[in-house]
Amino acid sequence: MKHRLEFAGKKLVRMALLLLGVSIVTFLLMYASPLDPLQTNVGQTALGSMSPEQIEQLEAYWGMGTPPFERYLSWLGGAVRGDLGISLLYRQPVLNVIGQRLMSSLWLMLFAWVISGALGLTMGVIAGAYRGRWPDRLIRGYCFVVSSTPVFWLAILLLLIFSVWLGWLPVGLSVPAGMEAASVTAADRIRHAILPALTLSITGVGNIALHTREKMTEVMESDYVLFARARGESERSVILRHGLRNVSLPAVTLQFASISEIIGGSVMAEQVYSYPGLGQAAVTAGLGSDLPLLLGITVVTAAIVFGGNLAADLLYGAIDPEIRRRSRRR
Repeated sequence: MKHRLEFAGKKLVRMALLLLGVSIVTFLLMYASPLDPLQTNVGQTALGSMSPEQIEQLEAYWGMGTPPFERYLSWLGGAVRGDLGISLLYRQPVLNVIGQRLMSSLWLMLFAWVISGALGLTMGVIAGAYRGRWPDRLIRGYCFVVSSTPVFWLAILLLLIFSVWLGWLPVGLSVPAGMEAASVTAADRIRHAILPALTLSITGVGNIALHTREKMTEVMESDYVLFARARGESERSVILRHGLRNVSLPAVTLQFASISEIIGGSVMAEQVYSYPGLGQAAVTAGLGSDLPLLLGITVVTAAIVFGGNLAADLLYGAIDPEIRRRSRRR
């Protein structure tokens, strides 16, 4: 137990340094952006009709006259206290905006994470167990196609098929257009979330299945599997008792590592489906030069990814008894 607490403590220190580095890089990229906040959000025509005093007030609001170093330190000081600032576009606390958008995106990403992990593990085990035969060729071909397909292209394809041609599912948004919030049912929200969740699930399968296949192939060619077959164990028993058990540890690593891919894919999927989630808010903040909001979203998503990797490391001991024994010896 003591070893695990020390391990978690070291990981949390690394996480703090990582988030600091991510925030610095994000700030520098936003500062180097050629976008002019005034022209982007106000428009050249409206600026031309304003007085110099009004333009000066707008520049002060967007922080254009504040030195970059001072602006970043001001944001960092508030972030350390749990205050990520006020969104310049939404005119709300950044934490409120992230909380609202994250709730819309979280269960989408959670559904895609679970489905892609389960399907990827199953397909990888089957492909590795039947290496060189038709199940393996079929699964590998599917994974190669899916892995090389851009998320936005797949989202547009599913939109055309299920929304435009068949008319089974809504075209976009998270709720029916024009309906009052009190009248929206859970069934309405689920129907609007099916296509974004399906898009993220499909794109997340390929890498997990291919990596699991390679590990499963190594297991099926090992000496202990050869001994199990010589002892008379059935093929199903070999796959479940020896194959699945030995690929479970790398499968956990792949599953938690896929969190970053799902978050990245959600940005494109939410744009195509006009789904008001965290990914769409990040694009809006970037194009609108909303520095506090973009910094907040970047830090929060980086923390989610790092938290997933930390959870995978802590779960290793629960899956592999040998890791628990090594930690006790130390």
